[in-house]
Amino acid sequence: MLIIIASTVKCLANKLTVKHHNVNNLYRYYCKYILLYLQVTHKICTIMLKNKSERVVLIKPKFDSELTDLILELEALRIRSISGSTLPFIFFQLKHIFHLLESIGSARIEGNNTTIAEYVDSKISATSIKSENIREIENMEDALEYIDELPKGFIVDRRLISELHTIIVKGLKSPPKGEGDKSPGVYRTENVTINGSKHTPPEYLLVNDFMEELVAFINQDNHPKYDLITAATAHHRFCWIHPFGNGNGRTVRALTYAILVRYGFTTDVKRIINPTAIFCIDRNQYYHNLTKADLGTEEGMIEWITYVLSGFKNEIEKIDKLLDYEFLKNDVLIPAIKLSKKDELISEIEYKILIRATEKQLIQANDLHDILSGNSSSEISRRIRKLKERGLLQSLEDRGRKYYIEFGSNFLLRGVIEFLGKKGFLPLAE
Repeated sequence: MLIIIASTVKCLANKLTVKHHNVNNLYRYYCKYILLYLQVTHKICTIMLKNKSERVVLIKPKFDSELTDLILELEALRIRSISGSTLPFIFFQLKHIFHLLESIGSARIEGNNTTIAEYVDSKISATSIKSENIREIENMEDALEYIDELPKGFIVDRRLISELHTIIVKGLKSPPKGEGDKSPGVYRTENVTINGSKHTPPEYLLVNDFMEELVAFINQDNHPKYDLITAATAHHRFCWIHPFGNGNGRTVRALTYAILVRYGFTTDVKRIINPTAIFCIDRNQYYHNLTKADLGTEEGMIEWITYVLSGFKNEIEKIDKLLDYEFLKNDVLIPAIKLSKKDELISEIEYKILIRATEKQLIQANDLHDILSGNSSSEISRRIRKLKERGLLQSLEDRGRKYYIEFGSNFLLRGVIEFLGKKGFLPLAE
């Protein structure tokens, strides 16, 4: 083909005026141009043929496999009627705490060594001067909050993926000085490698096609029994593509949460799903199983999916225990209040009011007369108002006269996290 085109170019060149002395130069120029064009075309075709066998596929496990058993158990958890004695305004605070822990865990996988205590202190102090590490974790929290606010039935598309990446790298310096990205929300325009991995992500020219395929895979109309297989497969596939210049790990963990929300593994009030807990409990195990999936074999993918789904099941069963308010009250909340009293962060009277609010979940001024005997109604109202000003009590509604304990954004948060940890609910250790 190259010889035929070159001969044609030479023939055309020879028809030019005899006075033109650059015919041979023109011929050589066009030959070099055509050769370069064919080389590039050949390279693209080679890449496409090489990756043709690496298209994302939906694994369908055998009926008697361990993976099928996991799917059936998780499906039962998803459709189970969720009930419990913990009221929504208490449970929502727990959800935000687990988002906080998930954000720290996701950043830690990427090398951020901020401790839980350091991050909690930064939340409580509300300082305006924040380190790069703190901002990185805050960005993860913002991404999870963004997902929670998406309308029911949202679609996972390129816009959502780009928005998550933009939120996650916002305000962070680009490598090597930080964990940001010079082009937030934009797919990479150069080839990359992954530190510590034998896998080399696809050529940047193919990223857009692979991501379009992944989005279609996530949104395809499969039977619901395949939803969790799709979520686990999509997590690996995103890592395999590595579509952004930086921030891929944090973005895929947020995306996995979004996929689970879309598939119905959370509800408006009574379910916490914490996928990052699976990955940050043992970072080496996480990478080991990703590497198995990178092999591109069905066995490797089944091993990866089984690892992910086992983690989902353990986390859902564990955190659903917090729906039992007697457990939450006696083993987490009251011990946290006692710790604050011991540290002299609250007075004896404040302690009594907070304990009563914790016991009942929702109180009115009348509920405090027996523990504040001798205090007038106006004095009791003043005490309540002071606790509201300190952010320790919240009104159920604006200007309402029913109140509940607030523990997610003040010094009580330290104790709550400490006792959640003692009961085995924390996905990461200090």
